[in-house]
Amino acid sequence: MSKTRIVVLTGAGISQESGIQTFRASDGLWENHPIKEVATPQGFERDPSKVYQFYNQRIARLEDDNVNPNAAHKALVDLHNAKNVELTIVTQNVDDLHERAGSPQVIHMHGSLREARCSVSGKVVPAVEAYGMERGCECCQPSNRLRPNIVWFGEVPFFMETIENALFHADVFIAIGTSGNVYPAAGFVELAHQFGAKTVELNLEPTGNHAQFDEGHYGKASEVVPSYINAFLNK
Repeated sequence: MSKTRIVVLTGAGISQESGIQTFRASDGLWENHPIKEVATPQGFERDPSKVYQFYNQRIARLEDDNVNPNAAHKALVDLHNAKNVELTIVTQNVDDLHERAGSPQVIHMHGSLREARCSVSGKVVPAVEAYGMERGCECCQPSNRLRPNIVWFGEVPFFMETIENALFHADVFIAIGTSGNVYPAAGFVELAHQFGAKTVELNLEPTGNHAQFDEGHYGKASEVVPSYINAFLNK
């Protein structure tokens, strides 16, 4: 029996119920600083200590005892473990809640708070400590500055070829907790359609591109995602 190939895209909506808020405030500011001061290569070059402070606060939030995977993250583990499913999870989120729930090999298209990379060679290393000016890379001599392994404004998302290949082979594409406004991720539903996949939106409310989905279910991710996956696995 062949497996159903499913590609799941997750966005901020799946993590918000776990206490992870989107870092960009509605006014585009972070502590009265334009967000581009802390989320662009140019901002990092001008003031790396400010950028380190910003990401260290986000890492600290991940380590809060009240921040844990929710029922939506756990339902995706059940989907991965199903014998008749081949699952690829692509996330726009930079947290590690999918991994903490038990999902392996998550594709972080916007990077991960748990990783750093050399600002010169690009070599990626685990971010086991807080970012700081005193810690440099070990791949260069002399050592160069480490930066968060995060896709900043003006940079290309990671693993696009891998993602497009997964969409090409997908039988089902599911978008969970995404805004439908941030490209290239917002264009995945169109690609999936072109490649012949069934497309499903699971979100708090319909997004701006909900009409491109074959099916939509709306409500809290912690309720809608387990309900949909349970029905899918038992049909």
